[in-house]
Amino acid sequence: MNVLLAAAESDFDPQHEFILEEWIPLHLGPLDMSVNKAVVYLWIGGLATILLGVWLMRFGLSLRPNRRQTTGESIYELVQAQIAESSLPSKAMRLWFPYVASLFLFIWVLNMVGFLPLPISNDTFDFFGVELPTLGIYAATANLSVTLALALITFGATHVEGIRYNGPSRYFKSWIPEGVPKPLLALIVPLEVISQFMRLISLSVRLFANMLAGHMLILVMLGLIFIFSSWVLIPISVIAGTAIYLFEVGIVVTIQAFVFALLSAIYIGAAIEPQH
Repeated sequence: MNVLLAAAESDFDPQHEFILEEWIPLHLGPLDMSVNKAVVYLWIGGLATILLGVWLMRFGLSLRPNRRQTTGESIYELVQAQIAESSLPSKAMRLWFPYVASLFLFIWVLNMVGFLPLPISNDTFDFFGVELPTLGIYAATANLSVTLALALITFGATHVEGIRYNGPSRYFKSWIPEGVPKPLLALIVPLEVISQFMRLISLSVRLFANMLAGHMLILVMLGLIFIFSSWVLIPISVIAGTAIYLFEVGIVVTIQAFVFALLSAIYIGAAIEPQH
């Protein structure tokens, strides 16, 4: 969110913040793999996730844990007890617990990075003759392409594991409830196929919509100052924007990461043991 840019524009438009310009063009046939702001935020989020995991769980571990080790163990126990053990069958824990744990931590870090003011922007300001990038906040998870890519990994893993554990015939038969009359199969089968793809949409859109809405609300609250050009609105806008910011950082960021990882575990677990 570039406040300086918003102040300079006569027509305030919150959507400007989510326009992604190509920084390094890279096109492979019909595939657009250009580097833009969202890609850079993904790189930062991925690197921060790795460093955080190593810092919490790899160095200085002892029988009398310090605060850092306690934090790491608490995160581990949260994911294990509340996500993995409640959703994954025991025979799949060894393979898929690392995935859902990494997914939770990665999305949480991405969401948190999205609320840190960083100098990653096309916009600059003059500081005693030096052009410096404008500080702003941007969430990679507020981009549907990012959340859809994460959801596709879970979607693919769900059906691969379902077929691997049950075989193609048994797995696809499990989509149809037992005892359904044959005349209704023509209706039930398409609905079941659609429901499988709705999981993909629900995973990606839920995370995307919540993160986008939070950033837009903060941007709009602060933008009201410039839209109405009134100093009276400054305290109201700043207080409202700060309250939304704290709510997003304190609650929404963690809930969305938790829900995404939990649903991923549920879908994979249900595919492995469809009878449950």
